[in-house]
Order: sequence, then structure tokens, then C-alpha cells
Amino acid sequence: MPRQRWTLADVPDQRGRVAVVTGGNTGIGFETAKVLAARGASVVLAVRDMDRGKRAAAEIAVTPGADVTVQHLDLASLASVRAAADELRATRDRIDLLINNAGIMYAPRKTTADGFEMQFGTNHLGHFALTGLLLDRMLRIPGSRVVTVSSAGHRQGGPIDFDDINWNTREYSRVAAYGNSKLANLMFTYELQRRLSGTGETVAVAAHPGGSDTGGSRTSVARQPLYFRALFALVRPLLIQPAEMGALPSLRAATDPTVQGGQYLGPDGFQESRGHPKVVESSARSYDMAAQRRLWTISEELTGVTFSV
Repeated sequence: MPRQRWTLADVPDQRGRVAVVTGGNTGIGFETAKVLAARGASVVLAVRDMDRGKRAAAEIAVTPGADVTVQHLDLASLASVRAAADELRATRDRIDLLINNAGIMYAPRKTTADGFEMQFGTNHLGHFALTGLLLDRMLRIPGSRVVTVSSAGHRQGGPIDFDDINWNTREYSRVAAYGNSKLANLMFTYELQRRLSGTGETVAVAAHPGGSDTGGSRTSVARQPLYFRALFALVRPLLIQPAEMGALPSLRAATDPTVQGGQYLGPDGFQESRGHPKVVESSARSYDMAAQRRLWTISEELTGVTFSV
């Protein structure tokens, strides 16, 4: 009997639900937000660039009945994260889906407004803080989920040097730093799920898009040496899929009623680069419970955000 594949047709009715999608103005986040809005969810695009966010919202709004708004959010600034959370809490008495999607990839060495290494600060710490500040809007909501988007690149990260999170004493590697941030996304998900167990309705799930044709992925390739770009051009058709397909793991993680807390979803094809979403395994390093707990403690200390679970 052929294997049944999960597709857009399997996304259930989302009417009455509120979904906050970080980075919802482009790429995977945009495709995720567009589908959720088309299924009836009230969607908030939480974005750094408000002009691009408004253009994305207008594009989504052409779908009849679509309810989409834009919220400013700069994950590289804890002040911005707190301001966004305050505004969302003031305007929304419930959040059903928090999709931690936004991120940067293979960026050169920079620091956030708070002095954190940019990739770790944006991809992990910003989302950690946002989740903690919004979680009480989710805990009493049946079927609510925190979906955090990681990457197959998490396997290029770790072990995380907790004594040098910001790469102050080591030669900076943008590939390893990105890998660390995506590894942190998974470790955060697993530890959050453990803390959520038995406390209410909310679960934590992770997903990764595989190789997807997005602006971020094109920029990351453009930053690589010429030999890499030449080789990648040859294998690209085998590894890259449209952004619409790359959004399927996030959509399944957010909406499939059979998905369980603590699961990780990615494409079912070769090297998890392409295909339809299924439950996949992350690296052995990501399941290190002691490292998960240490990451959690350090994240609380760095962000000043503590969770109610």
C-alpha cells in the first residue's frame, strides 16, 4: 500500500484561531501565514521590516475573508521583543499558534542590540524571550502550539560553548554559529515540552523546511566561496524545493491533530532536503537533557525572561 503523504489539503479548518508568525513577510513564514489565513485563522505577521510586512499582508488579504495584521518585531533587540509582546497581549486575549519562524543564516560576525552574537541572539534568544512573554496567552487554549523552526544545519552546530556563547574568545565561524542557533532551537523545544507536560493544553513542536528556495537561502549561498557556489549549482535541483513545499513541515507541526509535543518534522525525501513532512530525528546532541537545561538557564539569565512553567 503506498505511503500517504501529508499535503496542503490536510490542513484543517483554522477558523477562530489566532496565529502569530515571526518573519511572516517572506519565504517559509509567508507561505505558512498565507495558508493559515486561507483556512480561516486570524494571522499576525510579526516582522522587522514593516513596509515589507504590509506588502505581504496585502498579498495575503486578497484571499476572501482573510484576517491578517502586521506587528513590528525585531528579534535582535530584547526591547523590541518586549514591546511586541506587550502590544500582542494588549490586543489578543488568546494565541493558538506561535510559529517561531524568523531567522538569519550564515551571517558575518555581528552583535545584537544587547551584545549577543547575532545568529544565536536572533534565532534563539529572541524567540525564547518572545515565547516566555506570550505563553500565558496560550496555556489555557485547547490545541495551542509553540512551533519553532530549526534546520538540518543544526547538525553543523555544537557542542554549544556555554562559557563563550558570544564567540568572544574563539575564531568566529558563521557556519558553526548558525548551527549552534538551530541546535538551540531544538533543545529549547524539547525542554519547553518537558516543562509543559501536564500543565495545560499547550505543546511544543519543532520543524525544518529542508532545502527551500527562499531569499534567505539564496543569500546564504551567495556568501559562500566561488567553488561552493559552482558545485551547489550542479546539485541544486536535487536539494532545493519551492518555498510552498518548505512550509509544509511547519504547517503540519502547527495544525495536524496527530502531531505530539516534542516531535520534530521535516521533509521525507533524500537527506530530508525535499518532500512531504513526516516525523524525523534530530542529532544525538540535541537530546542531551543536561545541555538543554543549561541552555534554558543561560537563556533566562541573558534575556531576563522567565517562564510560568
